[in-house]
Amino acid sequence: MNIFRLAGDLTHLASVLVLLLKIHTIKSCAGISLKTQELYAVVFATRYLDLFITYISLYNTLMKLIFLGSSFSIVWYIRKHKIVRRSYDKDQDTFRHYFLVLPCFVLALLIHEKFTFREVLWAFSLFLEAVAILPQLVLLQRTRNIDNLTGQYVFLLGAYRALYILNWIYRYFTEPHFVHWITWISGLVQTLLYADFFYYYFQSMKNNVKLQLPA
Repeated sequence: MNIFRLAGDLTHLASVLVLLLKIHTIKSCAGISLKTQELYAVVFATRYLDLFITYISLYNTLMKLIFLGSSFSIVWYIRKHKIVRRSYDKDQDTFRHYFLVLPCFVLALLIHEKFTFREVLWAFSLFLEAVAILPQLVLLQRTRNIDNLTGQYVFLLGAYRALYILNWIYRYFTEPHFVHWITWISGLVQTLLYADFFYYYFQSMKNNVKLQLPA
């Protein structure tokens, strides 16, 4: 554990709390992509298969439980909650997210650290997480009306991955033989997908105007 990893975890946690705050208190999921949330649920379900098999630390276990529980809770809210689901913009959230799942799984079968069930699913979760934000970004480009909580949620998600890159750089120079190409490349791809959003997010803050993405 180092300061970059801790900051990344806390930023990731903050993004989830911001989204849950919006959904639970405002009773609205406007601007939130169900497709992205479903992909994240698959990511965590396949990544944390070792939850009840391997114990690393209380911190590790709690984080896994939080991200698993929150991801499926968010999907439930958007799909089933009698009030929240009314604000879901199904007509705009049309990205065919299932087309991302199969290529990521095939890639995991070809590129992995070990050809075992858990390692292939681990690689699959990394590849899928790298592109899971795409439906959300496309939805924001289509609607262009981004409320503060939604903007903060997406920004925190991107910041979490950027902090993890700093964590990997730190560990590379401080830990011998620390090389994880699959994690590094997928994390870099994921961060680059946020580049355009980051630009307009900081521009909106600088000019004190409402955040809008170009169509």
